[in-house]
Amino acid sequence: QVRLVESGGGLVQAGGSLRLSCEASGSIFQINAMGWYRQAPGDRDLVARIGSDGSTNYTDSVKGRFTISRDNAKNTVYLQMSKLKPEDTAVYYCYADIRPITGWYRNYWGQGTQVTVSS
Repeated sequence: QVRLVESGGGLVQAGGSLRLSCEASGSIFQINAMGWYRQAPGDRDLVARIGSDGSTNYTDSVKGRFTISRDNAKNTVYLQMSKLKPEDTAVYYCYADIRPITGWYRNYWGQGTQVTVSS
C-alpha cells in the first residue's frame, strides 16, 4: 500500500507564511510528478506541481508567493507559502503520481490539511 501524509497547515494572519509537507510511504517503486491542490467551497484546483526532473508549474494566483520543492530521498514534497492572503484559505491536498512495486502509475492523494488565513 501507498500512503501520503501531510502536515503543516494551520491558522496564520494575512502576510504570514506556512510550510506544508507531504511524505509518501509504502510499497513505492518510483514517483513521477508531485504537487498540491486546494479546495475551498467548490472545485479542487491545482496550486503547484513539480516533476521528477524538478520542473515546476504554478497557478497564476500564487506565482511569486509560493514555492514547491521535493526531496526525492525522503519521498517528500513541500509547499512554502509566503505573503498569504485570505483567499488562500482552503483545504490543501498533496498528490503524487506513483508506480507501486506491483502495478502501474496512478495518482495518490493525501488526507488534506486546512490552511486558514485571517485578515
